[in-house]
Amino acid sequence: MAADNTTNPPKGCLCIVLHAHLPYVRHPEVSYMMEENWLYEAVTETYIPILAYFNNLAADGVKFRVTMSLTPTLCSMLDNRLLQDRYVNYIDRLTELAGKEVWRTRSDRVMNRTAHLYLERFSFCKYIFNDVYSRNIITGFKKLQDAGHLEIITCAATHGYLPNMQSNYSAVRAQIEVAVQSYNGFFGRPPRGIWLPECGYYRGLEKILDSCGIKYMFTETHGLLNADPPPPTGVFAPIRCREAPIAAFARDAESSHSVWSADEGYPGDPHYREFHKDIGFDLDMRHVAPYIDPAGIRINTGIKYYSVTDKRNPEKQLYDREKALSRAVAHASDFMLKRINQINGIQTPQNGSPPVVVAPYDAELFGHWWFEGPEWLNYLIRKCAFEQDTFELITPSEYLGRYPATHTCAPAFSSWGDGGYSHMWLNETNEWIYPHLHRMEDRMAECAREHSRSAERLEIRTLNQMARELLLAQSSDWAFIMKTGTTVEYATRRVKEHIASFIKLYEMLKERRIDEGFVALLESHNDIFPNIDFRVYA
Repeated sequence: MAADNTTNPPKGCLCIVLHAHLPYVRHPEVSYMMEENWLYEAVTETYIPILAYFNNLAADGVKFRVTMSLTPTLCSMLDNRLLQDRYVNYIDRLTELAGKEVWRTRSDRVMNRTAHLYLERFSFCKYIFNDVYSRNIITGFKKLQDAGHLEIITCAATHGYLPNMQSNYSAVRAQIEVAVQSYNGFFGRPPRGIWLPECGYYRGLEKILDSCGIKYMFTETHGLLNADPPPPTGVFAPIRCREAPIAAFARDAESSHSVWSADEGYPGDPHYREFHKDIGFDLDMRHVAPYIDPAGIRINTGIKYYSVTDKRNPEKQLYDREKALSRAVAHASDFMLKRINQINGIQTPQNGSPPVVVAPYDAELFGHWWFEGPEWLNYLIRKCAFEQDTFELITPSEYLGRYPATHTCAPAFSSWGDGGYSHMWLNETNEWIYPHLHRMEDRMAECAREHSRSAERLEIRTLNQMARELLLAQSSDWAFIMKTGTTVEYATRRVKEHIASFIKLYEMLKERRIDEGFVALLESHNDIFPNIDFRVYA
């Protein structure tokens, strides 16, 4: 068993950060929209499993600290009644399909065992969602934060890539201030930290964060390694930003490599479940038709029967859950031992703070892309608590409370996208959006200043909706999708719709001929941030 850290201080700390984010997708105008499934899949495969394991850890008395961002767009969707109701319909259909799969696979022992796994998983998700949390799982994460297990941080309002809007101060400030207001509403306290969208940092951003009450942020690895001057502790201690008293933590590349590496990362183990073979694509259409896209488009159902096997060989073996979980245990031990060796090998200044290894991941990796990811996380946390005493799990606030950042420097421009800078969000596939966004940002600031004291009721509604349309258009997800080539048509459509809606609202406001019906229509469709105040742009 690990030693009591109150009498035997650890040599170092591990800060696990899960970044949970999805773009705001809600379409009340139709009964079905395929892109809404992004939320339903994440709830089923990632958020509920992680929440359940965290609750089990707490119930078992396991001491753990994990940092998790729940972005404003994600919280807004999880809190939305329409999407909550649609999720219940979604999980009911999956449960019915899993029941049919149990019957269909009854003659194959291995496959049938996996079918039963899905039936139990979907039934469990329905129970947790409906009966435990009354359709709002945010309350589960809030309870874990209030109990001291989680530190929930915020993100920019709609995950806008901030370096690409730095030419307009009010646009960046609005993304942060609206996020802080949203967080307060959901969690009853101000956020201490922020996950910068895509870890996108530019010089001077810390001044805006500081003005909004943020205490710390995360940068990509080279954000600290290339800082001016470079910190003597590298990425293994936070720095104090030169232009404002914000602490900056940086991603540790070594701990990320074990999980993220396409060639060496744990999720590629032959025994883990293969993501890309789903019955939504593999079975006869007559069997799956009632459970996929009404237009007959084949989509993932989440029911998959095969293991990774050999990534170079299309012939796959059947998934064996027990073997997969045994690999998750082994990989949890491997990760823990690597952190022990890493921390033991870090040279810290005499009388300096113990090193902190920051290991951030997209939360959706755990469960959605890597089916056994939540189990791996559960095993890892338990092993860290009981099988070693070299390091302890810690949150950024807890670390700063014990060891305030002492080295002052200016972080370097960075992001964690391909190439480490802005190429993913500014390239030949998506550059067309930015002239429109910049003009919208300028017009929003202009209108906010002009009407900040004199706006009447309908003008206020119009200005607030202009702010929503701008924020939604700024989401970094659309530019990312355009670059990666997935659902490009949808991303393009979303950007163009928000631009067009903003322009029409702007013109009606300028001409003093506001169509209240049009404003109401947009309010009902794009209803994020119900308490937004356009004066945030003034």
